[in-house]
Amino acid sequence: MGVFFTADLHFGHQHVLEVCRPQFKTTDAMDEQLLENWNAVVTDDDDVYILGDLCYKSQKPVEYYLSRMPGRKHLIVGNHDIKWLKNLPDEERYFEQTENMCVINMGKNLLTLCHYPMLEWNRSRYAEDQTTSTSWLIHGHIHNSRTLDAYWFIREHLPCALNAGVDVNHYMPVTFEQLIENNNRFYGRE
Repeated sequence: MGVFFTADLHFGHQHVLEVCRPQFKTTDAMDEQLLENWNAVVTDDDDVYILGDLCYKSQKPVEYYLSRMPGRKHLIVGNHDIKWLKNLPDEERYFEQTENMCVINMGKNLLTLCHYPMLEWNRSRYAEDQTTSTSWLIHGHIHNSRTLDAYWFIREHLPCALNAGVDVNHYMPVTFEQLIENNNRFYGRE
């Protein structure tokens, strides 16, 4: 049984192609690649924490995507999830939990999961570096933007804040260790 993290899939969202995914010519091409990548790593025995913005303005119902995604899915609600979530008649069929934020233990690590990057989280004052920290924030929301103030603040001051967005993580769910590796590359900490 594995544990994976992802965020900002934006299934069906045309505008996200223009903003940060120009390699995909259509939303269908993006959606199919995201689903293929998901299915290459996630099995029914795995837990996947989706840190928001699963689907937005899609021509297809969210169930179309969820039914093709194995694993026990835990949704941390993002700003683009509220509308489709209200219209999902059987939420418990697809999600083990739906929360605005949650805290989980993973070995010696305490992980705070939230769609939005935050300045502080549980025990964050002890998260001064990645080698000794046992307190981590996993978030989404900023995609792969290096122009946002949040990017620069996280890069310079929050080494234990990890962006789970697919744009930073090879368009697939990743493990905690892969999150650290991909974020160190994204923030130029290698």
